[in-house]
Amino acid sequence: MIIITGGAGFIGSALAAQLNARGADDILIVDLLGTNERWKNLRKLRFVDYMEADDFAQALDSDQIEWDVEAILHLGACSDTTETDASFLIRNNYEYSKMLAQWAVEHQVRFVYASSAATYGDGSAGFSDSEPIEQLIPLNMYGYSKQLFDLWAKRTGVAEQIAGLKYFNVFGPNEYHKGEMRSFVHKAFEQINAGGKVRLFESHRPEYANGMQLRDFLYIKDAVDMTLFFLGNPDINGIFNIGTGQARSWLDLANAVFAAMGKTPNIEFIPMPEKLRDKYQYFTQADISKLRQVGYRKNTTDLESAVADYVQNYLMKDEYLGAE
Repeated sequence: MIIITGGAGFIGSALAAQLNARGADDILIVDLLGTNERWKNLRKLRFVDYMEADDFAQALDSDQIEWDVEAILHLGACSDTTETDASFLIRNNYEYSKMLAQWAVEHQVRFVYASSAATYGDGSAGFSDSEPIEQLIPLNMYGYSKQLFDLWAKRTGVAEQIAGLKYFNVFGPNEYHKGEMRSFVHKAFEQINAGGKVRLFESHRPEYANGMQLRDFLYIKDAVDMTLFFLGNPDINGIFNIGTGQARSWLDLANAVFAAMGKTPNIEFIPMPEKLRDKYQYFTQADISKLRQVGYRKNTTDLESAVADYVQNYLMKDEYLGAE
């Protein structure tokens, strides 16, 4: 049995889809379905059972897990970077992760979890997963909740027995339910369909021209492949960056969406809201040398090809990931 927390979410459901494609359906999906439409991500998946996260936590705590568990892929978290309820984030992202990790280590179950590139803050300390994580200062509470767990795992020695993955800017199918936390690709697709143009934030730093703020944009299919590499290599532990290693501009991304839709670029620059300006990352780029050193060899999909696949094969067709 492979347990996927956050299994109805973006990366979690994409992992289940790829496991299905590889012939595995002995999967338990754990999530909080709530009132949004993430349930739709489950419709094309094969899995043994579904549990709400609170019920799953209670089952763990009372030692009522009946399955022979091979691994826990822990993707369950609140990923809203604008969430201001710090207590909620501590309970949901930190305490819950500690409980799962401790159970997995105690029962010798493979544990792979989602950290985040948000832990790197403004990037002034670099983006190396080989440097001491104690020096990192996240810009928002979401990033800090992830940082707290990384620090706990390192301090307790648990990090040497589990794999933590710092996902950079992941985009692709099955993110439809995420509201404002959807990728810009999805938002741009909707903006172009609605009004024929895309809106990008102006730069408020002189060293970056408008639209030239940089991000490491990673296609979901590559993120999934990297994640499953750690499932298949249980002796590789620690914290690893999950990205392309090549930063691209928001302008590049917008132009790729227009090209995928067969339309001429029409881009408007708008002021960045004041509340975001001191929390905005102008540059992110994963250092993936550590990932390469432990044996991950596949090349990532180039930005233009990834956007074209997403737009033409999923957004235009209202498609979800399944066992393709």
